[in-house]
Amino acid sequence: QVQLVESGGGLVQPGDSLRLSCAAFGYTLEYYAVAWFRQAPGKERERVLCISSSDSITDLADSVKGRFTIDRDNDKNTVYLVMKNLKAEDTAVYYCAAEPTGYGSTWCPATEDFRTWGRGARVTVSS
Repeated sequence: QVQLVESGGGLVQPGDSLRLSCAAFGYTLEYYAVAWFRQAPGKERERVLCISSSDSITDLADSVKGRFTIDRDNDKNTVYLVMKNLKAEDTAVYYCAAEPTGYGSTWCPATEDFRTWGRGARVTVSS
């Protein structure tokens, strides 16, 4: 059974950096695309970015461009969301999702096609 567990959320101040982890269990990471999503209170879910099985970064949201990136550590079976220069509007629950795409794929699935989701990690950016 495939499971994802997010960690690393918390309360930070504007301008701070934070790294979220998405640990995968029950699958080999190299065959999966992994995406990060977020949902702020009263807002629609936003696709933040995605990393393909070939480690291409796709679908970078304009709202986080230049501040967020994603990385993969296959040895630890973990994907990271690296957030810098956090702003109040980054406050949200952040979710990771994974879907197999085959080895060496450069694309990421549509949101609707991600079948495995973590439970989320809350990030609050406030002075």
